[in-house]
Amino acid sequence: MAGSGGGTSTPNTAPKILLSKPGLVSAGKFNRGGGGGGAEEDAAALRSRLPSLGSLNLLSDSWDFQIDRFLPFLTDNTEFTVVGVIGPPGVGKSTILNEIYGFNSWSPGMLPPFGVVSEETRATARHSTVGIEPRVSAERIILLDTQPVFSPSVLAEMIRPDGSSTMSVISGESLSAELAHEMMSIQLGILLASICHIIIVVSEGVHDASMWRLMLTVDLLKHGIPDPSSTTLSHPHSSTMSSDKEVSNKPLESGDEYMASPIFVHTRIRDQDNTPRNFQALKKALVQCFSTSLFVRSEGQDAAKDVQSSASNMKLFLVPSKGRDGSSRPLYESYASALWKVRDQVLSMTGSSFSRTVSEREWLKNSGKVWELIKNSPTIADYCTTLQTSGLYRK
Repeated sequence: MAGSGGGTSTPNTAPKILLSKPGLVSAGKFNRGGGGGGAEEDAAALRSRLPSLGSLNLLSDSWDFQIDRFLPFLTDNTEFTVVGVIGPPGVGKSTILNEIYGFNSWSPGMLPPFGVVSEETRATARHSTVGIEPRVSAERIILLDTQPVFSPSVLAEMIRPDGSSTMSVISGESLSAELAHEMMSIQLGILLASICHIIIVVSEGVHDASMWRLMLTVDLLKHGIPDPSSTTLSHPHSSTMSSDKEVSNKPLESGDEYMASPIFVHTRIRDQDNTPRNFQALKKALVQCFSTSLFVRSEGQDAAKDVQSSASNMKLFLVPSKGRDGSSRPLYESYASALWKVRDQVLSMTGSSFSRTVSEREWLKNSGKVWELIKNSPTIADYCTTLQTSGLYRK
């Protein structure tokens, strides 16, 4: 999609460009390869000037937001869409984003923009995504892949021998690794709900409600966190905690209360569970769960309309398990067609709108400010303190 050049394996073939940048790489919608030698030379020149893909993570090892590395891929364009994904390990988050990006896995020599979990990674119980990994499609869709939540491998990497966390996820707080791990998941959810137009919430199977509970916590704690276009972010940036807390406590202006439009996806559905009856039952439970949340109010419905009617418009998709040989033999829908439906929904829907028009570059810079507000939010800190004193986590 966002790339040019032949798909052969000859040594002189230029590498594929997985991040498009208008004016340097030309790519039409859903263009999945092809092109002449001149395009290959442009791709090679661009690759030499831009950071390596591995350095583009938006979150550093110290859990700070990094702007400079991703900024060269963004423009002053204001017609863009931000799509984020969140979910536990191995549920297909990166696969869904690759589908939305337009990646063609059958194209020889084409690497996916988002790395998927390999059999080796799965066997060693590791995760393939760290922090937040961004990509930009030719249609100017900014895709944000996040590290897995509820992940034992993430917890193992951040725990010290004494049980404390190697990362300070709440500014000024020293937490146990288990509690810090819990708060990381909540912070990631709040960030995506704040800076994305669309957030894809991925769960495994039809019986796991952990992601629903996480998003309800996000809805509870997102108080006072604006979107990246908010005028409340125009204050002179200060790294001091007191300044950030003052901004966190500052009342939001009209229109600043924001929540990304959600799409709920349940993957790895067994054939016996992938029935219209189960879908309707799950949809009913979803509506009941989120009927009073800001996720429903973000749909743009008139406040006077029935809330239940608004909740019934929530997007839900079931993706069946994929066979080991790459095939699936479902009773109702194939793995590939279910992914296509998710992709088509994202590409066709109008997500929540920011309060003001901003460019891609402004979005990124202000997203960094939003992240600081999240790390210094009194509401989130109070919730963390409540968990810390509950006895559920070690001191």
